[in-house]
Amino acid sequence: MRAFIIRKAAVLIGGLLLVAFGFVLGTTVINTVAAPAAAPILQQSTARAPITENEKYFADIYNQVSPSVVSISVVGTSDQGVFGASGTGFVIDKQGHIVTNNHVVDGADQIEINFLDGTIVEGKVVGLDPDSDLAVLSVDVPADELTPVTFADSDALFIGETTLAIGSPFGQRWTLTTGIISALGRTIQGLNTNFSVGAVIQTDAAINPGNSGGPLLNLNGELIGVNSQIASESRANAGIGFAIPSNLVKRVSSDLISNGKVDYSFLGISSGPEMSLSIMSALNLPNNLRGVIVSDVSAQGPAGQAGLQAPSSTRVINGERVPTSADIITAIDGQPVTGMSSLVSYLASKTSPGQVINLTVWRAGQEINLPVTLGSRP
Repeated sequence: MRAFIIRKAAVLIGGLLLVAFGFVLGTTVINTVAAPAAAPILQQSTARAPITENEKYFADIYNQVSPSVVSISVVGTSDQGVFGASGTGFVIDKQGHIVTNNHVVDGADQIEINFLDGTIVEGKVVGLDPDSDLAVLSVDVPADELTPVTFADSDALFIGETTLAIGSPFGQRWTLTTGIISALGRTIQGLNTNFSVGAVIQTDAAINPGNSGGPLLNLNGELIGVNSQIASESRANAGIGFAIPSNLVKRVSSDLISNGKVDYSFLGISSGPEMSLSIMSALNLPNNLRGVIVSDVSAQGPAGQAGLQAPSSTRVINGERVPTSADIITAIDGQPVTGMSSLVSYLASKTSPGQVINLTVWRAGQEINLPVTLGSRP
């Protein structure tokens, strides 16, 4: 089976021919078909079924949040020449700051911001953060004409929770789609960076090219994430979309507005394979142990200086190369670490360079504690 390919969710529009719903580049295509001579006339009912509770919720949320959502059009230059792109963003404060994805506006020479009421203004870049795939823009719009979103606590989300996405898929602006949270704690690779994003939200709400940078909402109309990537073999929605969690969005946007950049904490380690029967057998681990298996440690990095160790040797068991000894990080500051996603998320959203954190490490059948003074990402 072909592997899923993570695609950017910003839709390229330069040279793109769109054919949909009987329209070709704005020209209506009409096919005339003669009706049967004795075709019956169908009576259209004037009655309407009562509005359901879900319909009311969805309509209320759309009406509440859509004025906060903007459609973004970009013109830029790259090695391939001039390009056009589109995406989505949303207002976060009365000062005119807008959050979107970094990949929507990266390389932009001109940014056009479209509001629901028809207002069109120029957007200016405040700061870009490829590591989280987030960007902050600014617009010159009166404060009383701006409607900021409300942030939710993404640490309180649960699988099965209803989600709503508002965006501009394939250039179709202010489109509402719905679904649920399909999974939590996913890890996705940042675009044009060597670092990953942790604690990512997975949703089956339809997310397509052009939804990038748009808000993922809960039933209170609060922001729980920023739609960023999809897993798809066709570049269209396959029911697996990923959103950057709101707590990370809040931290990154605040830093970009204040400093123009984000200074992330750095441990200086690489993670090994996930837990498996072969690894648990090779390392003689309890079958309920969870954590991050350390595969490499930078000797001069913060973790290496604190005494974290890389595996001394490996061997092959059942066709799988496994370490014969390894440090396994099971908690950070007393918070359980279930995998690399939770470790990356904690460092990104709850720590800063220079801070001292405590790693709980399983080593050779014993639990030890290592204080680590965090560095800055290189």
